[in-house]
Amino acid sequence: MEPLILIADDEPSNLESLARIFAREGWKVATAGSGAEALDVLRREQVAVLVTDLMMPGMSGEALLRAARAVSPETEVVLVTAYGTVEAAVSAMKLGAYDFITKPVKRHAIVKSVRQALEKASLVAENRALKAQLAGLGAAAAPGALVGNAPAFRAAVNALEQAAPTAATVLLGGESGTGKELAARLVHDRSPRAAGPFVPINCAAIPETILESELFGYERGAFTGAAARKEGRFERAHGGTLFLDEVGEMSPGLQVKLLRVLQDGVVERLGGTQPVQVDVRIVAATNKELAAEVRAGRFREDLFYRLNVIAVRLPPLRERREDVPLLASTFLRRLSLKHGKSLEGFTPAALAALEASPWPGNVRELEHAVERAVVLSRGGLVDETDLPEAVRRPRSGTPAPAPAGSLAIPLGTPMEEVEKIVIRETLRQTHGDKTLAAQILGIAARTIYRKLDRDESGRLVEPGGGQGQDVP
Repeated sequence: MEPLILIADDEPSNLESLARIFAREGWKVATAGSGAEALDVLRREQVAVLVTDLMMPGMSGEALLRAARAVSPETEVVLVTAYGTVEAAVSAMKLGAYDFITKPVKRHAIVKSVRQALEKASLVAENRALKAQLAGLGAAAAPGALVGNAPAFRAAVNALEQAAPTAATVLLGGESGTGKELAARLVHDRSPRAAGPFVPINCAAIPETILESELFGYERGAFTGAAARKEGRFERAHGGTLFLDEVGEMSPGLQVKLLRVLQDGVVERLGGTQPVQVDVRIVAATNKELAAEVRAGRFREDLFYRLNVIAVRLPPLRERREDVPLLASTFLRRLSLKHGKSLEGFTPAALAALEASPWPGNVRELEHAVERAVVLSRGGLVDETDLPEAVRRPRSGTPAPAPAGSLAIPLGTPMEEVEKIVIRETLRQTHGDKTLAAQILGIAARTIYRKLDRDESGRLVEPGGGQGQDVP
């Protein structure tokens, strides 16, 4: 798509002159006679570069810049200013402007600035696409890689990468299928213990009587059938990492023994009398809220604090829907190779169905759905009919994903509440600037005060529970 340049200036002659200069360069141009008019264009169009006069009546160029950062953060902004306001232009650049040009505007200077801004916008877009492709290709080559670009997911991965080089115990939270074992492997692989063993054990999948012997090992004759000594998972993980999956399912008796190992660094095999020293880093995971389990008396408080040193929650797929296409493409490449297929992608209908599905089973369910589609597909593209019925027909009551930069508001929400939600989100984007929020929304500033709730003292209640200024 051809990039669009938007010019904002309250002087018609300046608008006409700049539009003519840019048109001669072969660029697509739109014009606006005020900041408010330019903001309307930013709402409707995908603008690559905004060229705006700094001093305009009503909505200034700086206010327009701040609004553009909220409404269209990918738009590069070039400010045009008189010599006397260069300091203001420099200040505006700190808010995110790409460049500023002083008046009188010279043709070669403005063309050079806009061309460089266009190149930057193009490079940013290409870099974003390449990162997504590389993430997908990396995951295709390494099935254990964590893939995703959603902010909540990247925050979790960044926390894991920060914790990995340390010796700290990590507690992973999140629903089943969110990738907790992959996260544990990332911690191990990025740690000084990477050359040592990574030993996983699912505490929910093994009966309690067997789990104890699996964790701590046993001596010959410890019980019927114990024909020889066996090392437990702790000993096998010596020098490496032990991953305790679903640790919240562990019985109270085993919790006591686990706590002793964490405190003393020793285990005793069943039937044994000699303690065995072990050097093991613990990464634990649970789909339960362990703090609530502690309050209910089902999980030891002292053990909880031993495990909850670095707590990282992996978000469910419904909270990172923008990652669904990337994950699906990643699985498609890897699973096509596995099953000897040469599938190139998804049809629009199939991709729409994937994006609309609620994915209660999270990433694991998505991977299984893509594998089924790969096996059943007969063409070069996965079609909607190749997907499981539950994906083709999303479960009732599940809202469709909201596009990036928009709000998902349930059908049936009273209009008064809808207005409040939109105003609060806009205030959040403008960091509480009510004047700018009003300009973005196209309403009077006093309307914000009137629409939002006040507390008993008559003060405006800000988003997040804070209080704003007194309103007369």
